[in-house]
Amino acid sequence: MGHHLFIDEVNLSMDELYTIVTNKAAKGKKGSILAIIAGTKSEIVIKHLQKIDLKKHNQVTEITLDMANSMKLIAKKSFLKAIQLIDRFHVQKLALEAIQEVRIRLKLEALDQENTAIVEAKSNKTPFFFKRIF
Repeated sequence: MGHHLFIDEVNLSMDELYTIVTNKAAKGKKGSILAIIAGTKSEIVIKHLQKIDLKKHNQVTEITLDMANSMKLIAKKSFLKAIQLIDRFHVQKLALEAIQEVRIRLKLEALDQENTAIVEAKSNKTPFFFKRIF
């Protein structure tokens, strides 16, 4: 049976970034943390991960990571047989940001239409009825 790892960057203090590699099977208990590497530069992290026995590298079948290119490269170069999975929290965040962007655009368009209708009502000397949809 293969191993499932997580790889992510963590900011432990002011601008001190670390790359953390953890083992899913340990469920936060002893043996969860496989590596803590100072920095997030792919070439440095890969160099440190290559110190792990190749036999253990080949046992890794899945690795969960964020969408950063550096993390993808680390996973690709360090765990050749592993399938890369994107962390669902990063996907959710991206989707929510896209929805928020559309929501704001639609709200601004609705406000523009309302303002245009107010100006037209004033110039035509007709009543304007306030009808907000959000």
